[in-house]
Amino acid sequence: MNRFTARIVGLLGLLTVEVLVGGIVLFAAFALFFYMTRVVFVYHSLALDQWAWNIVDGWRQAAPWLIKPVRFVTFFAALPFLLPASLIAPTLLYRAGQRREAWELVLAMAGGIILNQLLKLYFQRPRPADALLQTLGLSFPSGHSMLGITFYGCLAWLLARHYRHPGWAVPLLLWAGLIGLTRVYLHVHYATDVLAGFAGGAAWLLLLRCVGDHREQLWASLPWATSCVQDSVDNAFSQRT
Repeated sequence: MNRFTARIVGLLGLLTVEVLVGGIVLFAAFALFFYMTRVVFVYHSLALDQWAWNIVDGWRQAAPWLIKPVRFVTFFAALPFLLPASLIAPTLLYRAGQRREAWELVLAMAGGIILNQLLKLYFQRPRPADALLQTLGLSFPSGHSMLGITFYGCLAWLLARHYRHPGWAVPLLLWAGLIGLTRVYLHVHYATDVLAGFAGGAAWLLLLRCVGDHREQLWASLPWATSCVQDSVDNAFSQRT
């Protein structure tokens, strides 16, 4: 086995089932986000958005009393809730001795907020004109969806991985999904905004988790990867000469 092959085998040894599954989900999240951008900004299609609105409008007509519970649910991914929650939860983690996890949650939320605002400024999609709740700002991707999946997804990860309570992961993720649905129900977002927000939040969270969990392995593999590229270039030049 030559040196190049040995290094490739060494890099493959870093792969685990967790990394492979995370990579697949990360790819799917990126694919969904970019597909939504094409639907909205290339094809200019409102078919999915109108279909989703037809469904939730039917719910609202059948049960008008839902509007108050929906407004209550949607608050739990609004910045007036997430900002203090993103400080209180890390403080509790820090005092419990989980300092790394505390900083990871702070970084996840701070990065998620900045990334969401940058994406909104880049895409410049106005909000729906018939919103049932007065909301400022741009529409794509949904901040409630993106930050909700980031915050509750991060909590789900911490509970499942560090506190051995995987049963909490599903309810937390379903709660984040329900919050995204309220944004469509209230007509403050298009369904494509919400799906893009979920995808963007999931991608950001997975990237952060990957770097956080495997940073030592990735750092150790960097010289190997650089050497592999250099060997490939040297071999190519030697064959040409």
